[in-house]
Amino acid sequence: MSASFASALTELIPLGLVIALSPLTIIPAVLTLHTARPRPTGLAFGAGWLLGLAALTSIFVAASGLVGNLDKPPSWASWLRIVVGALLIVFGGYRWATRHKSEHAPAWMRKLGGLTPARALGTAALLVVANPKVLFICIAAGLAIGTAGIGQPQVWAAVVYFVAVAGSTVALPVLAYAVSGDRLAAPLARLKDWMERRHATLVAAILVVIGLLVLYKGIHGL
Repeated sequence: MSASFASALTELIPLGLVIALSPLTIIPAVLTLHTARPRPTGLAFGAGWLLGLAALTSIFVAASGLVGNLDKPPSWASWLRIVVGALLIVFGGYRWATRHKSEHAPAWMRKLGGLTPARALGTAALLVVANPKVLFICIAAGLAIGTAGIGQPQVWAAVVYFVAVAGSTVALPVLAYAVSGDRLAAPLARLKDWMERRHATLVAAILVVIGLLVLYKGIHGL
């Protein structure tokens, strides 16, 4: 593994964790496991989520080729990281300041309990694009991969790696439920309830911490 490839994978971890640890990522996945047909609905939702992340990130990996050479990191790549990190910190501060106004998950989430397997895949892919935080992070990840100065095979390996990190907290509960069934229903319900009560605070803390890491990476690369 080349040093530039290892560095790119390391940089993708905090970006992926912004998505993976967000309550607005985990709660919808858990809600699909409380539908009339939890196994197929959950699996369809998980597949749609992973495909949505992969497609969105790949679009911006390809777009990065229009503004930079994939085999040589452009000089603005570090400034991109600085901007991304700063925006994450600002957004995290805003979420913290307004946390008491949104201590419960959005009302639209509760409608996910009525999803069917046929609708779950498309709904998950739509949520990837409709969630500004997920969209923003996929853009940042795609541009970071595309400007990392690594070859094409490693570029797409990095996309798979990022999607695995970002989608882990959707895929793992869904797969665990598919294997274990109703034994996980009660623990997952308690997790959902706790995250609904604390989701604003959790999102704020995650954004600030990850923003600081990305900002440091950008400053260090100057």
